[in-house]
Amino acid sequence: MIGIGKTSVAELLAKELGGDVFYESVDDNPILPLFYTASPEEIEAKRYPFLLQLHFLRTRFASIKEAYKRPDSVLDRSIYEDWYFARVNHDLGRISALEMQIYEGLLDEMLREIDGLPYRKAPDLMVYLTADFSTVLHRIGLRGRDFEQDEGLVEYYRTLWSGYDDWVRLHYSAGEVLVVDMNSTDVVNNPEDAARVTREVRAALAAARGGAGEAPPRG
Repeated sequence: MIGIGKTSVAELLAKELGGDVFYESVDDNPILPLFYTASPEEIEAKRYPFLLQLHFLRTRFASIKEAYKRPDSVLDRSIYEDWYFARVNHDLGRISALEMQIYEGLLDEMLREIDGLPYRKAPDLMVYLTADFSTVLHRIGLRGRDFEQDEGLVEYYRTLWSGYDDWVRLHYSAGEVLVVDMNSTDVVNNPEDAARVTREVRAALAAARGGAGEAPPRG
């Protein structure tokens, strides 16, 4: 979920595993601020949600192609969950049926391309961070990105948050999942939490690499 602590956990894991972090395109994203600040009329006219999903899809695909060359790479977001954001915006009427059809066709083609690369490209392990909605809002506020702070975005955040667990449970099938409860986890300020998360990830990663088989990329 937005603001839940993905970057902090990704950096912790990359440091402990000796790998590299591949970040979501935010600071260099020309569409993201427009997506959050545009009026409904501007969104309708300029199709920012569709353009944003295409931008994220392209940058995530590029990250995967680079990350697979390096051992123990950590991505702070997954190309697989990108579909969930697109689906939510489609259900909200911000992405049209035709745009969704084009988006899903492009995503499926990218996933086939990933499957054709010389090594397994599906994640060995997805570390899924979950929290109560109040925790999510608090952490979005602490992060302090101006374009994320509008009170009018609260219901959009609630819609995203309310379906995330179901997406993981019903639609994600590319590999094993480790769930971390962020209501009681602070890897930045609590060394014990950081050590616990690292231990859990190492154990889950060892188990996944020991017996994981290929699985369809999306439910």
